[in-house]
Amino acid sequence: MYGTEVPAYTTLVEVSEEVNRDFLSRRGDDAERLGSIDRVTAERHGAIRVGSPTELAQVARVFAAFGMHPVGFYDLRDASAASVPVVSTAFRPITGPELAENPFRVFTSMLTADDPRFFTPDQQQRLQEFLASRTLFPDGLLELADQATRDGGLEDGDAEQLLTLATAAFELSDEPVDHSWYRELEAVSAVAADIGGVATTHINHLTPRVLDIDELYRRMEARGITMIDEIQGPPAWEGPDVLLRQTSFRALSEERTFRFEDGTIGPGSLRVRFGEVEQRGIALTPAGRELYDQMLAEIDRRKAETGGTRMTIARAVWEENLPNTEAGMLERGLGYFTFDLAKHPADIGDTVHLRDLLADGIVTATPIVYEDFLPRSAAGIFQSNLTGEGSKDTAQEGVDYKQEVLSTIIGTPIFDAYDLYQAQVDDSLSRLENTLNTTILTD
Repeated sequence: MYGTEVPAYTTLVEVSEEVNRDFLSRRGDDAERLGSIDRVTAERHGAIRVGSPTELAQVARVFAAFGMHPVGFYDLRDASAASVPVVSTAFRPITGPELAENPFRVFTSMLTADDPRFFTPDQQQRLQEFLASRTLFPDGLLELADQATRDGGLEDGDAEQLLTLATAAFELSDEPVDHSWYRELEAVSAVAADIGGVATTHINHLTPRVLDIDELYRRMEARGITMIDEIQGPPAWEGPDVLLRQTSFRALSEERTFRFEDGTIGPGSLRVRFGEVEQRGIALTPAGRELYDQMLAEIDRRKAETGGTRMTIARAVWEENLPNTEAGMLERGLGYFTFDLAKHPADIGDTVHLRDLLADGIVTATPIVYEDFLPRSAAGIFQSNLTGEGSKDTAQEGVDYKQEVLSTIIGTPIFDAYDLYQAQVDDSLSRLENTLNTTILTD
């Protein structure tokens, strides 16, 4: 569906698959260190935007039918210079086996229509009335979704109907867009207009995963597709990839039908959807994430002082601060790893330290792939694809949205990503202890 709506997306997927095949050919088994080639090739993250707590609660019910749960809280309102009045979470599977089989996630943003930094009282009222008047997810879809969640699945006919209705809910509408209302919101924020200026939601971008994002960037440019100015997130360097690197082709002008101020209906265009691609690395522990944030601050400081290119500075900062091997990451407690038995020891005793098992080659460590998102990178992608920065009244006090508030809206707790990664570590250690009949010390 999305490839039909945005043909450049199909090109992006083709180039991603080419890059992945070539990377696998060059690197062999090492290329699959952070996921099998089958998983990486199938993997997608989508992004959608809804306008109200009611709509967010409803879409959570739809995703629950597919085993996708809210993970993480992202406040993009202050993450960039541009006006991005949204708070977000990501719906995805939450266990390693589920992610290996269904590696799909949807970054879901909700408009903060009640935030006075972005909207006047009059705009807030009209925006909330507009959002309350529309129906994004029909009752039939929600009922089937609830049934699938409750029963752990659906019979074939109902399952097909669920897929049909869910897909249709995210299809780009041909209903005329109110030109005056859309442009009023666009002056505040292009993101706000994309959410509250149209009668339906839609896929904002759909993102394949690539193993060499720098090569993909070059190949897309060679095909004549304009990319944003730089890759967001960590730099390319000789050490392990961490967290998430992202880039996209620039938002394309799409033909839409408008209802103009004089009542006439005619053609126009919007430029809000773009094609993102990502390269995923190792999930960082809280200590690793603290170091990452410190490195970002150091990059900003050096860039302000020297005016050098961000990626050149970032590479130097990475080389100065981050271990250049997975073993170093593990030793310093910066990344998450699972542990597997490589060979059976002759005699191991009642207790043994993990570092000794690793040093003796009895156990191997495998990095856990980062499954989540970076607020600054997400905002950077948004900002790179906006036609203008919009407006924001910083003298006003913003509405206090936080993870607990979004959890209440959704109706279920938002999972903490650190807890999910640690659970994978603990599960692997527990299996090892049972296999070896010993207690493994980690401190």
